[in-house]
Amino acid sequence: MPFYVSPEQSMRDKADYARKGIARGRSCVALKYAGGILMVAPNPSRALHKISEIYDRIAFAAVGRYNEYENLRKAGVTYADITGYQYDRVDVTARGIANWYVQALGTIFTESNKPFEVEIVVAEIGLQSADDQIYRITFDGSVSDEPGFVAFGGQAEQVSTALKERYREGLSLVEAFGAALAALAAPSNGEQRPDAVAAQLEVAVLDRARDHRTFRRIRAARLEELIGEVRAADQKAAEAAAAEAAAAEAAAAEAAAAEAAEAAKAAETPAEPDPADSEPSVGPDAADSDRGSGLPDGGDAPSSPL
Repeated sequence: MPFYVSPEQSMRDKADYARKGIARGRSCVALKYAGGILMVAPNPSRALHKISEIYDRIAFAAVGRYNEYENLRKAGVTYADITGYQYDRVDVTARGIANWYVQALGTIFTESNKPFEVEIVVAEIGLQSADDQIYRITFDGSVSDEPGFVAFGGQAEQVSTALKERYREGLSLVEAFGAALAALAAPSNGEQRPDAVAAQLEVAVLDRARDHRTFRRIRAARLEELIGEVRAADQKAAEAAAAEAAAAEAAAAEAAAAEAAEAAKAAETPAEPDPADSEPSVGPDAADSDRGSGLPDGGDAPSSPL
């Protein structure tokens, strides 16, 4: 007889296996900025891409086993091309592609002995910032609609927490890139990641200002320029914070000095006498009075008349 394993245990084992494989990779981020959607992935390879174009206004990013998410990328491109050919190019949307990925990954996770060790993101840029869409699809076919930014793969929770602290609506490209670098350099497992350099980064954007095909890669020269701008902005912010801290410290020292001067002045000023001690008593003292009692000396009080 074959060894029996309950469906719950089998699914749990598959999920643990996939999570461990994905956690061995390095996190990637995708976030909105004023001009579109920015995607940043640590990737020293120039041949194997984690970020790619799927259709005119749609991009794909993934973390995990390269052969598995590359097969998914090619299948997504085929699905988008066939849908655009059969219907219309505007009918190809990130939501439709994400739903296709959900069905494919869900089937693989349920029916296959080995699940795919991948997490993918499908992003679409709209005509306005409010129309931008970012979808995150996990190994088991779960999908989530991310409102402004997403970190996936590797230590995604730590990266997402660091990214949340710096993200806001309407970031410029330099500000968004700086937020992404700061999030990817966040401490993980007690270790500080080294500063990212252009040779170890893969960066791409969906640029709203471009017509038709909005996807473009940011390559070495422009990437070095962006990194320099981010460092200059960080240095300027650090100098401003240091100046603000120095001003606050000087104000606190001045307040403390003024308080000490007031205390010293109060100690030097003599205390005013108590009115009760300086005012004379009202009326003469009975012991010092020269008025007698009306009785002769040594006499006793007169007896009552007979």
